Amino acid sequence: MSPTPQRRTFVTAGAAGAVALLATACTGGGADEPPGGPKASPAEEVRGEAARQSRELLERYDATVRAHPSLAEPLAPLRAAVARHLAEFDGRGGDRRPDTERREKADSAAVGSTKVPGEPRAALAALAKAERRTVDARTKALDTAPPQTAMVLASVAAAGAAHGFLLTELRAEVD
Repeated sequence: MSPTPQRRTFVTAGAAGAVALLATACTGGGADEPPGGPKASPAEEVRGEAARQSRELLERYDATVRAHPSLAEPLAPLRAAVARHLAEFDGRGGDRRPDTERREKADSAAVGSTKVPGEPRAALAALAKAERRTVDARTKALDTAPPQTAMVLASVAAAGAAHGFLLTELRAEVD
């Protein structure tokens, strides 16, 4: 026996309603959503902060090289590693939210005024200190980072610790 048209209409309408409800639940748009878009996941928040830190560190390397061109060659491998770290943390490409882009512009304006000591040894000491500060911040962030993000964060923090050591060693070699 075939279902009556009323029953078929009711089932179709119910299925369409369920699909609409699921689609709304999956795409957000709820009242508790922060203005400007959906809330970032814990991994996105940690990676965003790590990208900001890497951007600041990269700017510090660039400012140091601008102030002391003789340091360009010995700093090149460390700077390249920091650039790779930034690419790893900021590898979302076109997936950036407008608020993230706004924050990045503000951050870059703030670090564009990075002060570099006039003496090369002091500049290297300041760079080593910045690396250690970044390592400390990333180590602290491990507590809240999801496992996959924590693995990357720990690896980059270890590289930063090595950079701090190498910068201290380089400082001893600079006249």
